[in-house]
Amino acid sequence: MKNANSSLAFLPTTFVLVGIPGLEAEHTWTPILFCLLYFIIFLGNGTILHVIRTDTALHQPMYFFLAMLALAEVGVSASTLPTVLGVFLLGATEIGFDACLLQMFSIHSFSITESAVLLAMSVDRFVAICNPLRYTAILTAPRICGAGAIIGLRSIILMAPLPMLLRRLPFCGHNTLSHSYCLHPNLIHLPCGDISGNNIYGLFIVSSTFGLDSLLIVVSYGLILHTVLSITTGVGRRKALSTCGSHVCAVLAYYVPMIGLSMVHRFGHRAPPWVPTTMASAYLFFPSIVNPIVYSIKTKDICRGIARMLSEKRARV
Repeated sequence: MKNANSSLAFLPTTFVLVGIPGLEAEHTWTPILFCLLYFIIFLGNGTILHVIRTDTALHQPMYFFLAMLALAEVGVSASTLPTVLGVFLLGATEIGFDACLLQMFSIHSFSITESAVLLAMSVDRFVAICNPLRYTAILTAPRICGAGAIIGLRSIILMAPLPMLLRRLPFCGHNTLSHSYCLHPNLIHLPCGDISGNNIYGLFIVSSTFGLDSLLIVVSYGLILHTVLSITTGVGRRKALSTCGSHVCAVLAYYVPMIGLSMVHRFGHRAPPWVPTTMASAYLFFPSIVNPIVYSIKTKDICRGIARMLSEKRARV
């Protein structure tokens, strides 16, 4: 039996990607939808980055972290773009084994980075509200740069073992994925060998990043609420809470689709095949679309920066 299994085991040269199972008849409009989504993502986040870079009034800790968030969201979208548009526009349903592992590494690394940046932004709001007099002394430029470097290194170091763990597993003829991009929760179901080590390490990554980050965000907002409730005037409370509104929306836009996707994977075994695919797309695309819109509308400094940029372009024309 061992020899038979060994003869069946192989390392696939390619994986087969799929579109949206059950909605193949609608694939005529799906490419238009995804092109529109990518256009909104790159335009929105690119505008945020350009405004923060060119407007010196926005060279503050809060907006530096917002720039990091926009970069992470652009990274997630850029990682999925080649295969998503390849599947829906060109019908290119195959991806090389190493290219798939690289895409998986890139998507998850940028997602972990995004989660860590949201935590850093909650710390920024905590310091701004709970210790405003020392805000600029605590969140200095070197510390912000150091935080950005640590966030990036954490994502890379934690994700680096996963491709190597996948390469050591046998694939017994299974190479069809459930999405138009490579994700670890999908890839881990294809090998026919013992995947306990991969599952344990995957659980460690999830708990030490998304789990820990979300817990610390909740703690920081608990402390923020405690401080806000101690403010005697209603105007002061509203002003303090208004500075957190955009960040709360960003946190919800990131974690709600993630929780929904986890629930579908765990309890939605009887759901139609398109449901987990749609939830995975919502998890990857929704924050990148919503956050630039929310920050452009709810943050006055960003609004003024965008208005100034547009007026300067009109003046040149």
